[in-house]
Amino acid sequence: MHMRRIHILALSLFTLVAGSASAEVVGKVGVDWTGNDILIDAVSDPEVSGVTCHVTYFDRSVIDRLKNGKWFEDPSNNSISCRQTGPIEIDKISLAEGGEEVFRAGMSLIWKKLVVNRVYDKKNDTLIYLAHSRQLTDGSAKMSISTIPLYGQSVTWKNGKP
Repeated sequence: MHMRRIHILALSLFTLVAGSASAEVVGKVGVDWTGNDILIDAVSDPEVSGVTCHVTYFDRSVIDRLKNGKWFEDPSNNSISCRQTGPIEIDKISLAEGGEEVFRAGMSLIWKKLVVNRVYDKKNDTLIYLAHSRQLTDGSAKMSISTIPLYGQSVTWKNGKP
């Protein structure tokens, strides 16, 4: 089974169970002759309307899997960029230091996940989105962040600003 289908299946199952954000593939860039691709997903935060994150990740081809092994796993490389794409309206969000997970997609058959966490920096009135890989045994040091400054913006807090 092609890894993209596995990604979609894992994302669909997780979305049904946890109600996390859903992703839409908006771009696919071929990077070499073996069929490896970089996929670009648009992810909307389920608790913050008016913000869209674009997440990139590597999708290995069948040829690359046969040649290099790790048949059921994509690399942990990823990138994220989030921007205001409409009026910002914030529902109930976690104010904890670790924030909360807003998106997760499978990067292997079972264990490795691409995760996006949202953290609210109250002092600087900024939403921080962190993309990273999560593995069962070891985490990954490969990560990227993007921020949405709320200072001076017209922001609606459904439950009052913290």
